[in-house]
Amino acid sequence: MDMGTFRGITTLLILIAFLGIVAWAYSKRRRKDFDEAANLPFADEQDDVMHDDRASPDEVDSRQDRGDKNT
Repeated sequence: MDMGTFRGITTLLILIAFLGIVAWAYSKRRRKDFDEAANLPFADEQDDVMHDDRASPDEVDSRQDRGDKNT
């Protein structure tokens, strides 16, 4: 087997792996899991504010409220 044949087989295997990953990512069975994962950052912020026993909702500062404190 020469180097050209080896590179061709390698390219074919990588293409098959890529198409398999694309099929897995876009399958309808995975849609619910990916939708839940996409909403995790938003759910985390709500849980932090709701379950923060140390501060009232008025005392919780967000990243936007902090600003640049050096100026």
